[in-house]
Amino acid sequence: MMAGARRGGVIVATLLVALLLTVLPMPDWALPYRPPWVAMTLLYWALALPERVGVFSGFALGLLLDVLAGSLLGQHALSLAVIAYLAVTLHQRIRQFPMVQQMLSVWMLLLVERLLYVWLLGATGQPIPGFLYWASAASGALLWPWLFFLLRGLRRRFRVA
Repeated sequence: MMAGARRGGVIVATLLVALLLTVLPMPDWALPYRPPWVAMTLLYWALALPERVGVFSGFALGLLLDVLAGSLLGQHALSLAVIAYLAVTLHQRIRQFPMVQQMLSVWMLLLVERLLYVWLLGATGQPIPGFLYWASAASGALLWPWLFFLLRGLRRRFRVA
């Protein structure tokens, strides 16, 4: 039982590191290019272990991100829950893709997350971000192989199943 708790702790620890990377200060010029660490880490775990990480995990993580970012409660929660649902639904297909196709799939899922967030901004009367807002999805897709191999190595090392 203790080993199972430790293995689940690896998932929680990686998601907490992703939250930390999301709120770390960066220069203003680099902010639009910050990868969506939380969404990418959630996507990895939803693709790797869809029976353990899914829609509820995405929603809870989104609420935590809303609190940390000071945004309207539920903005990140909805978008992360939707991409978690899509990842869990499509996990058998995406996992079989070669890395380039996985990168494209992750890019599309990150664009969906960004699009939902922009839609919620518009629905709540907040200003819509400019063109550079979409750069974070591209940087996330480009960093996907490194994050994938890092998290897969952790999952294998700690035998998270």
